Amino acid sequence: MDDKEYGTGLVMGVFDLFHVGHLNLIRRAKEHCDYLRVGVLSDELVQKFKGHAPVIPQDERMEIIRAVRYVDDVVLIDDNPSRLLEYSRRPFDCYFSGDDYIGNPYFEMEREKLREKGSDLVFLPYTQTTSTTKIVRRIQQVQEERQK
Repeated sequence: MDDKEYGTGLVMGVFDLFHVGHLNLIRRAKEHCDYLRVGVLSDELVQKFKGHAPVIPQDERMEIIRAVRYVDDVVLIDDNPSRLLEYSRRPFDCYFSGDDYIGNPYFEMEREKLREKGSDLVFLPYTQTTSTTKIVRRIQQVQEERQK
């Protein structure tokens, strides 16, 4: 171990239109753990939860995440993005999330249950300047401007 707080860490997400906010989350998570696993939500799961498919297909999103130097392992999350379910499959010492989920009742419940199992849930600073939603909106603006 490298004197980090955690052995195995986990981050999960869609990671569509990979951007600096994604990179910041992954880099910050790796600063706290020796081994970082990243779960990429499947196309089908994203469709189910967000009501639309991701722009970038899951295999390509996984390949992009694999190429990030802070990532030690990439897994596909294809049925349920529950941190508790993922812990039962592939245990981890800490789950890392953006701090935009602080106060979310579901995350707080999972945090308590993970702690009962000896794991943790840590919130890291959310990158305010960019998000996939902001990128999509900007693309739409540019397209509208070009049509004028």
